[in-house]
Amino acid sequence: MTINCKGNLIDLSLPKVMGILNLTPDSFFDGGKYKNTNDVLLQVETMLKQGATFIDVGAYSSKPNASFVSEAEEMNRIIPIIQAIITEFPDIILSVDTFRSRVAKVSVLAGAAMINDISAGKLDENMLETVGQLHVPYIMMHMRGTPQTMQNLTEYESLLKDILFYFSERLFEAKKHHITDIIIDPGFGFAKTREQNFEILKHLEQFKILKKLLLVGVSRKSMIYKTLQNTPNNALNGTTVLNTIALQKGANILRVHDVKEAMECIKLTNEMN
Repeated sequence: MTINCKGNLIDLSLPKVMGILNLTPDSFFDGGKYKNTNDVLLQVETMLKQGATFIDVGAYSSKPNASFVSEAEEMNRIIPIIQAIITEFPDIILSVDTFRSRVAKVSVLAGAAMINDISAGKLDENMLETVGQLHVPYIMMHMRGTPQTMQNLTEYESLLKDILFYFSERLFEAKKHHITDIIIDPGFGFAKTREQNFEILKHLEQFKILKKLLLVGVSRKSMIYKTLQNTPNNALNGTTVLNTIALQKGANILRVHDVKEAMECIKLTNEMN
C-alpha cells in the first residue's frame, strides 16, 4: 500500500492526512482566506506541523455553481505559489487539484508530486496521457458534468453500481497510459444529493473491490452542515464523526481543512485495529 512521490515511497497502510489549500476567492469554506504568499506559507507550515503528509493546492473552486476560471488565470494563481512552497519546504509532497492537463504538467515541472483530478480525465482528453508521461500518482474522482452543472446530474440507475462502473472504465483508460499509482475518490458532494452522499459512506468498503487506495473528502461539506442545520464554520465536529466512519470503512487518505483533528481520528481509530 505505497505510492511513489518524487522517488519516495509513501506507506499508506496507516492512513494519512491531506491538508487542503485553496487559492480561490470563492471556495465554500476558506475562499479568499489567504491574501498573500506569506499567509499561504504560514498555513502550509501549520498543516505540516500538525501532521499532514500531503498538501493539496487548488486554484479553481469546484463547489456547486462555481465561477468559471480560465486556464491562464488558474496558472497565474497556482504556479507562483507552488514555487514559493517548494522553495520554503523542499521536501513537501504537493498535490495539485486540477482537471487541466497543461496545468498539471507545469505544476509537476514546478515541483508538485501528484495530481488530483475531480473529473478522472473526462474534462480534458489529454489528462491521462499527461499524467502517464509525468509518472506521478493520480487521484481520480467521480463526478458528472462540471462544477457548474453537476448538481443537476444526480439521477442514477443504481448509485453504487454506477460509480463502481465509472471507476472500472476510468481505471481501464488509465492503464492504457501506464499510470500505476492511482487513488480513488468517490466524490462526496459532486453530482450527488445529501442522501446519496450518506449512502456512499454507508457502503464505502465496497470501493475496495477496485483494489486501489481510497481517499475521502467530506471536510465541512454540505452533507454535514445541512444535516445539522448549521454552517461550514460549525461543521468541524460533524467532519470528525464522518472521518472516523470513513477510516473504519477503509479510507487511506483523509482530505481535510483541519489537519490536527483528522490526525487525532487516525491515531484513535488505529488503537482499535
